[in-house]
Amino acid sequence: MKIQVLGSGCPTCKKLYEITQKAVSEMGMKEKVEYITDISKIVEMGVMQSPVLAVDGKPVMTGNTSDIKKIKSLIKGN
Repeated sequence: MKIQVLGSGCPTCKKLYEITQKAVSEMGMKEKVEYITDISKIVEMGVMQSPVLAVDGKPVMTGNTSDIKKIKSLIKGN
């Protein structure tokens, strides 16, 4: 499984990255969360809002949330 957070590098994007890392750790997963700040990668996914949480190359959430339960369910659902 490939887990990515894509964003501009702003504090909101960094927060989503940190929460996603924590969610993956709490779930006992060995996958590393990749943090991508290349805006062209976000555009390639067809998303116009950041940050983006992507699982296996597909955006599963745009915008920010501090709800770790929601992030866990999005990761599990893919």
